[in-house]
Amino acid sequence: MARLGDFSIENKYKATVKKTERLTPNDTEEVREISLEVNQPGFECQVDQSFGVLVKASGEFGNTLHHRLYSVADIPDKENGKQQIKLLVKRCSYVDEFSGELYDGVASNYLCNRKVGDEITITGPHNLPFVVPEDRNSNLILIGMGTGIAPFRAFIKHIYKNIKDWKGKIRLFYGARSGLELLYLNDKDGDLTNYYDEETFEAFHALSPRPHWSDPIALDVAIEERAAEIIELLGQSNTHIYVAGYEKVKDMLDKAFSNILGSKEKWETRKAELIAGKKWAEIIY
Repeated sequence: MARLGDFSIENKYKATVKKTERLTPNDTEEVREISLEVNQPGFECQVDQSFGVLVKASGEFGNTLHHRLYSVADIPDKENGKQQIKLLVKRCSYVDEFSGELYDGVASNYLCNRKVGDEITITGPHNLPFVVPEDRNSNLILIGMGTGIAPFRAFIKHIYKNIKDWKGKIRLFYGARSGLELLYLNDKDGDLTNYYDEETFEAFHALSPRPHWSDPIALDVAIEERAAEIIELLGQSNTHIYVAGYEKVKDMLDKAFSNILGSKEKWETRKAELIAGKKWAEIIY
């Protein structure tokens, strides 16, 4: 897996915040969708790419540049010749493991605090490990948690709007703490529900049984409930699995797929085949 330091910050561009909207209710974790307009020519971002955000941060060793990557959360567009891109960002904080102090996440808080008209510095574009397969008969199992829905939203919209005659199955498994935090799949922001009528598309939700107690999101349960179809898809050579979410999702998925295939060894073998064939990719944060 690529490290953040592997991505160049040489190509820098100025972008203006055109819109910033909170997608989650006020009594939940803050997630915002931010629309940017790139002010300089030469920045061309595709649906299977990401871009970086550079933030000046001050710490005990002086001022530094803080670099974070974000997947495009919609089909990139142009308006008056300028690139338009969207990102999802969750306001984050973390506890220092040595001091026990609570600190705000540098990039996430910086972005969530931006107002319309503010200018930020972006880098890229950078390639994602996810690509839309050239074979339109390919099956896609897309597994996302939280803001991990961003690249998949762009993928799904691109496939059904621009490619149109997709023949393979697309199965989206999306985990959130509560129904109100199912981005683009709730009553207010039902962007992806527009594709429920597509014969090849289905979406499955996984929620926490007790969101206010921070119980784990039951993503593994949602996947195992579709065991018969998962086995069928894993038996086909043109199936791709893409995963975007928190670190803990990896163990959860290994357990679920092992249960579906009947043993850990069978899943490890099949996963190795997917990786070798460039049909398994993940973004873990």
